[in-house]
Amino acid sequence: MSHDPLTPKLSRRRALSSLLAVGAALSGVPAIAASKRKFYLQPLGAGLKQADVEFVKKSLLAFYDFDLELLPEVPLPRAAYYAPRNRYRAEKLLKFLKQRLPADGFRILGITTKDISTTKGKIKDWGILGLATIDGVACVISSFRTKRKTKNHQHALERFGKVAVHEIGHTLGLDHCPTEGCLMRDARGSVLSTDREYDLCSEICRRQLVRAGYELSGGTPPWPRPS
Repeated sequence: MSHDPLTPKLSRRRALSSLLAVGAALSGVPAIAASKRKFYLQPLGAGLKQADVEFVKKSLLAFYDFDLELLPEVPLPRAAYYAPRNRYRAEKLLKFLKQRLPADGFRILGITTKDISTTKGKIKDWGILGLATIDGVACVISSFRTKRKTKNHQHALERFGKVAVHEIGHTLGLDHCPTEGCLMRDARGSVLSTDREYDLCSEICRRQLVRAGYELSGGTPPWPRPS
């Protein structure tokens, strides 16, 4: 059997997560109670395939240890539609999602196949993969731009899963990360950046989440490690 040089690195990552969890307990930082960690997945508009939704769920549960429930599909709100570019304003979708968060929910993630956008600097309408606010209760992602320069549908789906992990990370307090290969890296306007990402880094992101009291699942990312 050939030796996999990546295994020790993965093992160290899991070991570090365990040590951080112990450290958090000893320091008096409470783990977020399961009843307060219920996350909801909200499909927005038609076109989402069940298999794609399931992959997003699988992606999130590979990293975050929380209860995840799928809500029934709802139409995209007309108030968020931006006619000049035939897409939807992400900040308005966040407002819509906040209003739909069930009483027992902690966070809500909206997913759609439609293009979404927001204002970036002097650019009034900038197309994006997803949007969230740091420590906010809602985030939204779109599969529209994940299809660019893809090898196949699975490639686009893996990008979609990575974006989901990224945006949920923002709602849990994570900012963009400078670590190469970390899922919290800034996309800087290009979906191609997701192809170089694999995991949440131990040095910054996992450490911060554990210190904040969040539990991590320790699962394996459902996509190949970048070569």
